[in-house]
Amino acid sequence: MSEPTIEEGYEAAAVRLDRAFARLEASVRSLNGRMRAHARIEAETNKLINERARLAAELDKASARAKRLDDSAGEVARRLVVAMESVREVLAGDEA
Repeated sequence: MSEPTIEEGYEAAAVRLDRAFARLEASVRSLNGRMRAHARIEAETNKLINERARLAAELDKASARAKRLDDSAGEVARRLVVAMESVREVLAGDEA
């Protein structure tokens, strides 16, 4: 067995360096892909946050409108009771 020559050592080092660069390049491509995926997820998250805020505002408006309608219905019912009592009093007065 003979000792490797300097040239063989350089060649082996060059091969190892090429492999290391190939692994580095693959890692960078993988990282870029993950960063793009992260950016897409972040954009989608922001869209969902904005949509949630819009829906919450719509819900608040609908709840306020429902409360106003409920209050109005209560007032209408109260007025109907008063009107019916007035009609009963008038009818009772006519019968007497």
